[in-house]
Amino acid sequence: MSKLTVVKIGGSTLGNHDTTIDDIVTLQQQGEPPVVVHGGGKLITDWLKKLGIASSFVRGERVTDAPALEVVTAVLAGLVNKDIVASINSRGGRAAGISGVDGALIEGKIAELEKGYVGVAVKVNTGIIQALVQAGFVPVIAPVGLNTYEKPAGAPNTLNFNADVVAGEIAAALGAERLVFLTDVPGILDASGQLLPKLSSSAAQALLASGVASGGMIPKVQACLRALSTARFSYIVDGREPHALVKTIRGEYVGTIIAAE
Repeated sequence: MSKLTVVKIGGSTLGNHDTTIDDIVTLQQQGEPPVVVHGGGKLITDWLKKLGIASSFVRGERVTDAPALEVVTAVLAGLVNKDIVASINSRGGRAAGISGVDGALIEGKIAELEKGYVGVAVKVNTGIIQALVQAGFVPVIAPVGLNTYEKPAGAPNTLNFNADVVAGEIAAALGAERLVFLTDVPGILDASGQLLPKLSSSAAQALLASGVASGGMIPKVQACLRALSTARFSYIVDGREPHALVKTIRGEYVGTIIAAE
């Protein structure tokens, strides 16, 4: 199997992802099917609000108690995942939606007790991804996984995982050629707000250490660095740009490229 591209879609690209879906179909039809990982935080928040379940956050990450975990699983593995899969299939692509639970793709443990049932990946089993790609499908992956290691008594069998982190772990486990984040920002910005079009891995680490890369950009940069254990390049690009994904694959990226050293 040729080297794969892992694509993480989220933010506004989930709400306005026409060209992203078209790009996924185009790449598949050209024999370069990507592996797609998605988030869905905004819709989770909306549904928690509809159901009267309060949202709380610790250091930028959602605290996931038992009622919230039910909503997270239903929204990510259900509503969001099936909407993306249906969009790809309706445009002539062939996609199959799974979560990290399927095929024991993501095995993990509770990250920090104060964050509730939020997981950290310990092991990634890529067999189901490889089987789907070989069968001609684009895997579309929701970041819900198994609670396998150090499982406290009474804890659920599933956990909520950060989709950015999952994308990096899957890219590394697959030995992917590249990891591409389609975001709702121009890319990685310096301290004065200017776009940084190209970074070495050490320069990216320095941005994390200095706090220039902050908030939601932290797990993205960390995931890019994780993917560079096997990939040559990782990208954080502006998914709002028409055909940003195809442009990135063809070397016309609109955002930031992080290169392995």
